[in-house]
Amino acid sequence: MRNIYAAQNSGAGRSSRAALEEDVIGELTAWSPRERHGVFQAWHRHALSLVHLNVLTVLEAEGPLPMKSLAEAMDVSDASVTGIVDRMEKRDLVERQHGTDDRRQVLVHLTDAGRQVFRDMEARRREIHRRVVAELSDDDLASVRNGMRAIRAARDRVLSGVDCHHAPSRTEETK
Repeated sequence: MRNIYAAQNSGAGRSSRAALEEDVIGELTAWSPRERHGVFQAWHRHALSLVHLNVLTVLEAEGPLPMKSLAEAMDVSDASVTGIVDRMEKRDLVERQHGTDDRRQVLVHLTDAGRQVFRDMEARRREIHRRVVAELSDDDLASVRNGMRAIRAARDRVLSGVDCHHAPSRTEETK
């Protein structure tokens, strides 16, 4: 698979820097069917629908939200989010709490069980990564560490000026 990707992205006329960047992006974003299957198993273990996983992800990223804001984030109607939250609340994944400033406002919070979904996924991911890095030589492991630190620093620089709630338009992506 790796050789096919490299051959497709090392075409004539491309600078070696652009080809190298594409190779690194390809390596960082590669997701094998086996890895995807593992993620789906984790979702299945918690018997989560994609909608429920989306709610948990939004709440993990944003913190407790009013029902209306959650509906907007999910791009569903207020009535739909009420039904979704009802089902998730019965499974102890989320809970509704009245706001402290305005008791009329109802906020949806993650529960410990809702947070456990992400802890389980992260534990599986870390275990797989642990087995992968165990296969590397000391020199390769040090090189990967140094490269990942450089990527983290570059990501921090890029994201420090990016509104994470605003998806870039096609024209913004090509700038």
